[in-house]
Amino acid sequence: MKTLRITGVPEHFNFPWKKVVAAQPFEKEGITLQWMDESRGSGQMNSDLREDKTELAIVLTESFLKDFEDGNPSKMIGFHIISPLIWGIHISGKSPVNSLGEIIDPTFLISRVGSGSQLMSYVLAKREGWNTENLDFKIVNNLPGALEVMQAEKPEMFLWEKYTTKPWVDSNEMKRIGEVPSPWPCFAIIATNKALAEFGDLIIRLRDMVYQESLSLQTSATAIEAISEKYELNAADVKAWFAQTSWALNSEISKSQLDKSMTTMKELGIISDIVPLEDFLLLEKLLIID
Repeated sequence: MKTLRITGVPEHFNFPWKKVVAAQPFEKEGITLQWMDESRGSGQMNSDLREDKTELAIVLTESFLKDFEDGNPSKMIGFHIISPLIWGIHISGKSPVNSLGEIIDPTFLISRVGSGSQLMSYVLAKREGWNTENLDFKIVNNLPGALEVMQAEKPEMFLWEKYTTKPWVDSNEMKRIGEVPSPWPCFAIIATNKALAEFGDLIIRLRDMVYQESLSLQTSATAIEAISEKYELNAADVKAWFAQTSWALNSEISKSQLDKSMTTMKELGIISDIVPLEDFLLLEKLLIID
């Protein structure tokens, strides 16, 4: 029996993946699917792809493109979430600061270098008119790490998906002083070149099963309740998240959207140049539109 490892954040976005993995659809073919939670985010998942610790990962688009440019031996085989990620801007719940306008000397808590929490800091800094060359970063690994080191005296900002952090905002351990959406589709499905050679079309079949599961969930009357229970989130919050989130349902990728996204990333200094689509996309298994 061979094992195909799949890595993603332990958050509600990946519910369709967990459903498909739990069904073990390839056991009769001698393949076991193994889901691995990675709370440290996309920067760590890129490292896992590089170091052959996983075959597939559900990575933030901007983080993968940056890491691909730096030599990540993988391909994007499709999107998982095509809507933007809404990042909450968080500080200590005990901080006297109550608005983004009160931030003078921006300091950020990030999961790791190259993570979405770092890259989105540049998006926020550009929006707010802060000098992006002088941003201060402190690595905290994950959400629990941020909660542990947040100081009331100096409002260090932590960018993380707003519904994941909401229980701590509700309990006043964290304070959300704003939001910043990613200016691109947020989650991409990434497979290593080694895995594509070893598992071949089975990876594409798995991707398409997840698309079908995502479609079923988006039209399910019980999905909100199931996600609320699985991830210990308030049902009303899950309903609001559902209303603004679009899972990918097929292998379509918009060339114009990707080009626009990469242009924005280049302007922000996330990538140094526009990456040709044929370099990082598995073109033969995707439907490129416009």
